[in-house]
Amino acid sequence: MDGLILVYKPKGMTSHDIVIRIRKILGIKKVGHFGTLDPLATGLLLVAVGKATRLFPFYLHSAKTYKGRIRLGIATDTYDSEGKPVSKESKMYPEENFLLENMKTFQGEIEQIPPPYSAKKYKGEALYKRVRSRKEYKLKSNKVIIHYFRLKNYCPPHMDFDVKCSSGTYIRSIAHDLGQKLGCGAHLNQLVRTEIGEYIISKSYTLEKIEKMFSLGQASRFLHPIEDLLPQLPKIIVNDSTASLVRSGSYFCPDSVPVSFSVDEDETFQYTKRPDIYRIFDSQGKLLAFATKKAENNSLHPFLVFDSKNTSL
Repeated sequence: MDGLILVYKPKGMTSHDIVIRIRKILGIKKVGHFGTLDPLATGLLLVAVGKATRLFPFYLHSAKTYKGRIRLGIATDTYDSEGKPVSKESKMYPEENFLLENMKTFQGEIEQIPPPYSAKKYKGEALYKRVRSRKEYKLKSNKVIIHYFRLKNYCPPHMDFDVKCSSGTYIRSIAHDLGQKLGCGAHLNQLVRTEIGEYIISKSYTLEKIEKMFSLGQASRFLHPIEDLLPQLPKIIVNDSTASLVRSGSYFCPDSVPVSFSVDEDETFQYTKRPDIYRIFDSQGKLLAFATKKAENNSLHPFLVFDSKNTSL
């Protein structure tokens, strides 16, 4: 079983908890997730099964969309509602116009410092472990992109929002930093991840639903086959003799085999103008490998082989 599952993560579970449950349900050890969600958060989690776990680098930079609620007036040490207050409660809530003006400063490319209580690594150790052990640490800012940060409803002390951001963005830090700008303190109260790249929350399933469908032999309802993943990468179909070269990781020339590309709308693609990563399929529609283009001789080299006689993957 190889593919991607869109899981709805409930509150209170870690992303690793979800992986453990999926392993138990499917009876498969090779399971991993593409992007952590805090235990407080709910929503969409991408879980890869089997050979699809090798596709993590391709999903690493997918944009993510959230909806949530920020509680103004109190800052916490974890930047969310599960932390301890680090300031006295303020009831000097900002006017909506002032709030909107400050929200604008978070849009675009910004420098962001991760929360001290996070899984961010510092000298090989998770930050939250160093904080709890009272070890020294010095947080460095990271560049992240906030595509939009929108106010949906404002009823002090709560503000509901939507945000779309680059991978690696901490919404807890946005909440905390906004509170500092406003001068009243703030923390994240609720968070739901609604989108990861092209995947949306409405297509996700709870663990209970996944378990039920699997028990009824309906895995195809929740599993996105590995052959259907990353359709934005051009697709090359090879004949049987070339497929043998691909399986062994050998260079091959695409000029001698049928070629088809995944296209968006009516755009016509030419081989020489495409990005240098291609999905290679055999004539039966099975994904064999990902290959890179070698410009010097117009050949392709399989760098990630999924169907190989020399590996158990």
